[in-house]
Amino acid sequence: MLNGNALRDAIISGANNISNCKERVDELNVFPVPDGDTGTNMSMSIGNAARELARLEGESVSKVADTAASALLRGARGNSGVITSLLFRGFAKGFKGATEMTPQNVAAAFKHGVEAAYKAVMKPTEGTILTVARVASEYATKASAHGADALGVFEAAMEGANYALSQTPEMLPVLKKAGVVDAGGKGFCVILEGMYSVLKDGIMIQPKNGSGDSEEGESEGRNAAAELETEITFTYCTEFIVNRDENCDKEPAELRAYLETIGDCVVVVDDESIIKVHVHTDHPGNAIENGLTFGALVNLKIENMRDQHERQKHDKKERKKAPAQNRARTETYEPAPKEKPVGFVSVCAGAGIEELFRDLGVDSLVSGGQTMNPSTDDILKAIELTPAETVFVLPNNKNIIMAAEQAIPISTRKVIVLHTRTIPQGISAMLAFDPEADDEQNTIAMRAAYKKVSTGQITFAARDSDFEGHKIKKGELLALDNGKVSFVDTDLAHCLGKLTKQLMNRDSSFVTVIYGEDVSDHRAMRLEAELKAKLGNKVEVTFIKGMQPIYYFIISVE
Repeated sequence: MLNGNALRDAIISGANNISNCKERVDELNVFPVPDGDTGTNMSMSIGNAARELARLEGESVSKVADTAASALLRGARGNSGVITSLLFRGFAKGFKGATEMTPQNVAAAFKHGVEAAYKAVMKPTEGTILTVARVASEYATKASAHGADALGVFEAAMEGANYALSQTPEMLPVLKKAGVVDAGGKGFCVILEGMYSVLKDGIMIQPKNGSGDSEEGESEGRNAAAELETEITFTYCTEFIVNRDENCDKEPAELRAYLETIGDCVVVVDDESIIKVHVHTDHPGNAIENGLTFGALVNLKIENMRDQHERQKHDKKERKKAPAQNRARTETYEPAPKEKPVGFVSVCAGAGIEELFRDLGVDSLVSGGQTMNPSTDDILKAIELTPAETVFVLPNNKNIIMAAEQAIPISTRKVIVLHTRTIPQGISAMLAFDPEADDEQNTIAMRAAYKKVSTGQITFAARDSDFEGHKIKKGELLALDNGKVSFVDTDLAHCLGKLTKQLMNRDSSFVTVIYGEDVSDHRAMRLEAELKAKLGNKVEVTFIKGMQPIYYFIISVE
């Protein structure tokens, strides 16, 4: 009997199946840029539903479907995860009020899911998960009309999904050229196969060892102190700026020479008015005393790198000790009081970028980006903790926009999601905000501002690929011009100069380069000088330490 327990076990089995197969689904992605991959996003999204369903026993089909849809909505990550959540929201609508699965409500479940998914996508593209789900629904409807039982209708939907998946390369030339099927469509078929195993044979697919997704979507994030533990020779990272004393005739080279005797990772950069200093040392006081002989100090910062590293290791260990089923629930929160008319939420990665958005007035930050697509629940929490009546959300990544929009109807405050696709677009939107204007006026102005921004990004190829006419080898530098692969390079300095010039036009006057965690301060300073020399005095060039992962450089041209 296909009752609530059967549907519960089927969805859990589908979640286990996609978790087991997520790497294979990820490999179908044809875009060579390292990103929040399809299989991983779908697995983490439906995995959230599986954990909620594991608590249910003896409930109706309607209750099970509602629980799954609610958990999937909150756990949805990336576009593929959001679309998966919408498909299962259709299941909840199709099974509404039902105690058991019938031919009619199974067909209705697929039909409602497809309608919700197509409605949510502004420009639906055929040859994707949308097509696979639509054809599955068409096959289910025909089977129901021809008298099939509930299992037969589900089986027909699977047949339609697999057929449509096989046809996706004929619909999207990029898939055909790469010799793969659509990743999202494949992920949906994998979920259906896991469900069918329970509905037909009563066999729940079990998760393979190591295939389960962490609760918080945490990746083994890169951390300089952790990676270079054996290289932490000196304890204190010391940074300061010297406002040069005009009566001092000492040269900055003297300061550099001294610092190199008491530490390493020395960076000393100067102009006529200041000296910028960075050094790792066991004696920060000595560095400061010597710096004072050149002038007054400002922006002084001293950090104990060993202590930072130990705390990070402890935090990581504590997260791993927490039972998997409890990690997502270790933190509770109450919505913040609405103390002001407008607030802001921004998605970003990198301590420098986070600090920049805070300086621009962002209230709440969501950690995420290309390889870490936050869930709808992550974004919703940030919205609810923003003490404002209206909250503007800046996703800053095209794969996060849909997850952000899913938070709109379930928030306790007015939410406006701006479709910022890059960090520079988010920055421009914030700069365009006018506290004297109303919500509608600000929405128009902020949209107009971010649409004027040209964004360049330099990253590395995650896989060998033949993409959009470019033969790309794993590890090569990829230059992205407003999200599209422009060229491939092997020299970082050449790549930066070429891409920046390509983004510019005769009216361009400002270039901002945000450098990532894999670019040292010393190298960034050298590249900044080279870029200024190439572009001339008519263009203002600014380098910002973003410390973002994945991207060596994010370039904004205005």
